[in-house]
Amino acid sequence: MQRIVNAVKFPLLRTFVALMAAFSLMPAAFAQSNNGGQYTMQEIVDAGHGFFGSTSGGLAKVVENAFSKYGLPNGYILGQEGSGAFVAGLTYGEGDLYTKNAGQHNVFWQGPSLGLDWGGQGSRTMMLVYNLPAVPSLYKRFGGVSGSAYVVAGVGMTVLTDENIVLVPIRTGLGARLGINVGYLKLTQQPTWNPF
Repeated sequence: MQRIVNAVKFPLLRTFVALMAAFSLMPAAFAQSNNGGQYTMQEIVDAGHGFFGSTSGGLAKVVENAFSKYGLPNGYILGQEGSGAFVAGLTYGEGDLYTKNAGQHNVFWQGPSLGLDWGGQGSRTMMLVYNLPAVPSLYKRFGGVSGSAYVVAGVGMTVLTDENIVLVPIRTGLGARLGINVGYLKLTQQPTWNPF
């Protein structure tokens, strides 16, 4: 009888230990798969600090504000842009889109603006991309108001939308562009001078 108990006891014990080990690993695996290709706040802040360098003192606060309003982005763009305005303005930029699911892609943007606005600036730009279903969905116009910016320590944030996709450009740079304007950015795969 003791032999039968021992013969059953050890395989049951091994099975129990194996199941406990498997269940203890499940929360970590679930947490990783739960992001679904989205970036955490720490990943965005780290990418921003590497890109903006020493001028990124207010970056964490601006990113925290974006995350509190829009959640986890599923892509981001790092690039540079130049803009100028005297009532009417133009913006041109280029950079790289980073996604966890679709890799890295070149992106260019240009756009007009109209409003009580004057000056010029050159900026390093990070754009958080929300609700991007596929990379080709990025190549279109995104409208918004530039001047209703959230600014902390020289780092500014605006919001541009089209349908469900939200772009949150975060900028820091040289120059001054003062005022408020309405406009859009047109994102393309190839550079173009035509902002329309």
